Amino acid sequence: MEYSAKTFIQNYGSILLLLLGIGIGSLIGVFFPHFVNNLKPIGDIFLNLLFVSVIPLVFFAIASSVANIEGDSVLGRIIGMMSLVFVIGIVVAGVTSVIFLYLFPVSSDLPIEQAKEIIDTATQDSWGEKMVRFLTVSEFSSLLSRQNMLAFVIFSFLVGIATRKSGSAADMFRKFINSGNAVMGNLLVMVMKLAPIGLGAYFAYQVGTLGPQLFGFYAKPIGLYYIFGLFYFFTVFSLFAFLAFGIKGVKRYWQNNILPSLTALSSCSSLATMPANLLAAKQIGIPDTVASVVIPLGTTLHKHGSAIACIFKIYVALLLSGKEFFDPTNLVMAVGITLLVSIVAGGIPNGGYIGEMLIISVYQMPTEVIPSIMIIATLVDPLATMLNATGDTVAAMLTTRLIGQKLSDPITEQTVSSG
Repeated sequence: MEYSAKTFIQNYGSILLLLLGIGIGSLIGVFFPHFVNNLKPIGDIFLNLLFVSVIPLVFFAIASSVANIEGDSVLGRIIGMMSLVFVIGIVVAGVTSVIFLYLFPVSSDLPIEQAKEIIDTATQDSWGEKMVRFLTVSEFSSLLSRQNMLAFVIFSFLVGIATRKSGSAADMFRKFINSGNAVMGNLLVMVMKLAPIGLGAYFAYQVGTLGPQLFGFYAKPIGLYYIFGLFYFFTVFSLFAFLAFGIKGVKRYWQNNILPSLTALSSCSSLATMPANLLAAKQIGIPDTVASVVIPLGTTLHKHGSAIACIFKIYVALLLSGKEFFDPTNLVMAVGITLLVSIVAGGIPNGGYIGEMLIISVYQMPTEVIPSIMIIATLVDPLATMLNATGDTVAAMLTTRLIGQKLSDPITEQTVSSG
């Protein structure tokens, strides 16, 4: 019994501390909402530590993994299967959202409000210019900004390919990036020791500031999003894990998805959740060659929560405009916009705003509906982020299965969980 208790604490001690911190933060947010602004800096410090750790972590993880892949065919299969998994996942999220809204419609008594925030600050440029910013930056220093994560991921990926093609001449550089990957992994474990305090403080802020808004005019669409989102989270992700590796895949996924889920829910940042996802991937047994490619790219290009939110925003926008959402043409356009917004706009600065503008433009709606769908996007952000981030891990599991590899034994379980 003593051994079992000790093993339980070793495996789940950090999770219990995190739950305790978030629980205390939630209570503070509910009962002392005027105090939460004083706690927000603590949460911001923790998130900033995560953000500055993520940049080098992404570089070393991707570059070293790609550099160590044996054979171009393996890398090609990973990219091909990953792309297939991403597209299918977004389509499934969009279509199931449509079915849910058909079964549980929203009434039309939502307000059309006036607002100028974000609209006035958005960048007005062509789609060609958006694609340039989506894929590249003009200065090397700009790569180091988390605002340009996709460009940085592509650069890291290309460095890994160049290292592979350089053969023995790159042996020293290969050792450097492999060592860097190990060092950044340990740095991540150190930073995550602050998670109970940092995420607890940030959760207090989220509950204290956003909580009251959930009971206004937007209660029904927001409530439906949270109901469907949680259903999707537990059922669809479990189905994907089962399709990947059967019951073993489902067990490993949920055993190691607690920390990423809580991190995403409290931080509202897929980027801040990526380190926890990489740790979870090791615990699950996903090969590093797959996890280090799929998860960083998925952070930008694979967003189940944003896809569901996009369908809900289109539904409400059409409702406010007096148009029929379930018209076949509107449904096809909705799924197409969802796919584009979730995969493409996610990597562009102001990508959320671009998604709203795309909805308004395609359906030729009055601009007055923009504030309403922006409010919905804000209020569903915690759950949307959790779906976005944790979907990347199950996507890595599916990619592993599709390229013919197996889950390894989670040999790092004790080290990671105790950190």
